[in-house]
Amino acid sequence: MNRPREIPYRDSLLADGTVYRVYADTEDGDYDGDFQRGRQEWRRRDGAKVRWRDNHGASGTDELLGDRIIKRVHEDGRVTYGRDIGYGRTVWGQGETVMVNRSSFGGRVGALVGGLGLATLAVTAAQFPPESLTPEEEEELRQRQEASQSSSGGDSGGGYVDTGDWDSDDGDGWNDDDFG
Repeated sequence: MNRPREIPYRDSLLADGTVYRVYADTEDGDYDGDFQRGRQEWRRRDGAKVRWRDNHGASGTDELLGDRIIKRVHEDGRVTYGRDIGYGRTVWGQGETVMVNRSSFGGRVGALVGGLGLATLAVTAAQFPPESLTPEEEEELRQRQEASQSSSGGDSGGGYVDTGDWDSDDGDGWNDDDFG
């Protein structure tokens, strides 16, 4: 088991339907608990992807592939993968970093986990995202995601708990865990 670096973040829904995300990390990437000084990101839905840009000039897209795997494509073409492990937590890399959504934990169990400070107590190798995927593997995961969404009858899919915090009436709104 690995005890990763935890980076909390908070999301705010803006009037234009986009999301403003602020991280509680400092310019050098260390966590200091201060959401006022952390990295900032602006996110908007674009079909099945979320487009993002941050206050450091970086940008890219996040896509939920299936099996809770998130594909992040940076503007320079780099691809990284994350895995949603529930309760607003997303593991990146080989367990080095866990992003923790402090906006909402989506339920009593998540609130209990967060309240006890156990958000990233331990991450097992089984929770790590893949280091790389072939285009065929990505497509298979997309098909699983589509099947999961159609069988659940909603947009939340892939094991996401849709608490309704960000949802619009047409089901295409934001979920509080939208792509880590």
